[in-house]
Amino acid sequence: MGTEELIRNPARGAVTNDGDSHAGPLAFHRKLPGYEPTPLVAAPSIASALGVHRVLVKVESSRLGLPAFKMLGASWATYRSLVARLGAEPEWETLDELRVAVAPLGKLTLAAATDGNHGRAVARMAKLLGYASHIFVPDDMVAARIDAIRSEGAEVTIVHGTYDDAVATSAAAAGDTTLVISDTSWPGYTEPPGWVIDGYATIFAEVDDALGGVEVDAVFLPTGVGAFAAAGVAHYRSSGSATRLVSVEPSDADCVLESIRAGVMTEVPGPHRSCMVGLNCGNASLIAWPRLQVGLDFCVAIDDHRAEDAMRRLAAEGIVAGETGSAALAGAFGVMAMGGSAEVGLDADSDVLVIATEGATDPVNYQRVVGRTPEDHHHTLHKNTEFLKFGKVILNLILEKHFWHAVMMGQQL
Repeated sequence: MGTEELIRNPARGAVTNDGDSHAGPLAFHRKLPGYEPTPLVAAPSIASALGVHRVLVKVESSRLGLPAFKMLGASWATYRSLVARLGAEPEWETLDELRVAVAPLGKLTLAAATDGNHGRAVARMAKLLGYASHIFVPDDMVAARIDAIRSEGAEVTIVHGTYDDAVATSAAAAGDTTLVISDTSWPGYTEPPGWVIDGYATIFAEVDDALGGVEVDAVFLPTGVGAFAAAGVAHYRSSGSATRLVSVEPSDADCVLESIRAGVMTEVPGPHRSCMVGLNCGNASLIAWPRLQVGLDFCVAIDDHRAEDAMRRLAAEGIVAGETGSAALAGAFGVMAMGGSAEVGLDADSDVLVIATEGATDPVNYQRVVGRTPEDHHHTLHKNTEFLKFGKVILNLILEKHFWHAVMMGQQL
C-alpha cells in the first residue's frame, strides 16, 4: 500500500469548461424504466463522530435497477453515441420507441473495460436496446462481480493485468459494429467519456432539488479515473459555488493526487490491490484531468481499513454501501485522522455531502467486514431518511443556521 496523505490543490482556480449540463441527461434518465431520485439520508451518528453539523449521504445502492450509480453515465454516453451515428436527435418517449428509432443502425455490440459497475451498466444498456455487449475485466476481479456482468447477457473477457490493461484491450475492440463506451479517455477518444461525465450530473441535480438550493460546505468525491469527480467539479464550479471539493483515492492508486502534486497527469503503476476496486486506476482520464486540476480543493489518499470502517459506520445508520461506495465517507474520516479537518474547513457548523456510489457488490466481503448480510440492513434504511420525509423541517434548520451565522458575522441577507 502507499502512504495516506492529504494535499491542497495549488492550481485551484477558475474552471474553464462548458458548465454543468444536467438538463439533457436528467430528462433522458427520467424516460428510462425505473427512474426515481435516490435517497439523500442524514447520518447523525456519523456527523457527531466527524465533529460536523450534518452529514448527508446520497445513497446509490439502487439506481435504475442496478446496485451503483454507473448506469447514469453509461446510459447517457450510449445514447449520445447512438445519436452521433444517427446524425440527428430521434423523437421518443418510451424505451420501445427508442429501440425503433435506433434500428437503422443495425446490430451493434457495446464494449467497455471495468472494475465492475461501469461494465455491468454498459451491458444492461445493451440488453435494454437489444444489442450485444463485450466487457473486459482485470484478472483480480472477484467472481461475484463477473457473474453480475454475465447476468446481463455480456461476453466477459478476463485480461491479465490491471484495469488500465483492460482499458487498452477494450480500446482495440472498437470497430464499425462495436461501440466502446468507456468512462476514461485517451488520445483520439474523448467524446463518450465526456458524455459519461455529463450523465453523472443527474446525481447533483437531485441533491440540489432535495436541498432546495442550499449549498453544502464540503463534498467528498470517490475518484478513480476522475470522471465522477469531474462531474462534481462541473456542477459546483459552474455556479461559482464556494463548496469545497475533496477527491478520495486508495493510497496505492492515487493517480489524481499525484497528478495534482506534479501539475501534470502522472501514472501510478500497478498492481493496484485496494478493496476499493472501483477506484483502482493508475491513470486519470484525459478529458477529466483539466477540470480536476483547477476545480478540486483537496485530494486525500486512504488505506483500506478506513473504507471498511466507513462500511460499518454506514451500516449502523442502515445504509448498505460496499468498499468503493464507502470511500467518500472514508476520505472524510481520513482527513480527520490526519489532522486536516481545520485545513479542509470541517467544523461544528459544516454540512458535508458524501456520495455512497454503490451497494454491496461483493456480498461475501460485505458480511465479513460488517458482520451482517446486506439484506439485514435494507429494512432499516427508511428509519434514516428523515431528510427526505421531513425535508422542509431540515431545510429550515439549515437556513436558520446560515441566517444566524450571517447575523453573527454582521452580514446582510
